[in-house]
Amino acid sequence: MPGKVLLVVDMLKDFIEPQGALTCGEAAREIVPFVVDKVKEFTGQNLPVIFIMDSHDPEDLEFKRFPRHCVFGTPGAELIEELRVLVEEYPFAIKVPKTRFSGFFRTNLNTILSDLAPAEVHVVGVCTNICVLYTVEELANRDYRTIVYTGGVASFDREAHRWALEQMKSVLGAEVL
Repeated sequence: MPGKVLLVVDMLKDFIEPQGALTCGEAAREIVPFVVDKVKEFTGQNLPVIFIMDSHDPEDLEFKRFPRHCVFGTPGAELIEELRVLVEEYPFAIKVPKTRFSGFFRTNLNTILSDLAPAEVHVVGVCTNICVLYTVEELANRDYRTIVYTGGVASFDREAHRWALEQMKSVLGAEVL
């Protein structure tokens, strides 16, 4: 049982790359070095790194609200290259595909975390006010000590990003560093 695990939320080409279908823009590119360093920190200690990965059906109803993105089997649904090369042979890299905002909705994330029983869950990724927020909300409901890194999260909407960080801290009880 590890003392901590790292959740990496949606660091996928469609969100991070400038030409991505639902890019979070320059703010997303700016967090890549921090996220890479955090993944290196965890892999260097042989700790689990869980990649929460948007993976949609081509006809997903979410595409009525957002442009088509992260369609299963397309390059846009893949981890960005900077992370892929770090973990392609790392035995404790766990990929969790998801179809909704929360990393828990109809996934095996709850089982994975129950099995690992971490004392702390550290969180980085995009979008702060959507998938990061709703995953952190579920972590709070399950009473996990949660640490969110401001240098490791981003959104296409800077005001919503700030609001979500405040909600995670003041309402959900996450440590926002």
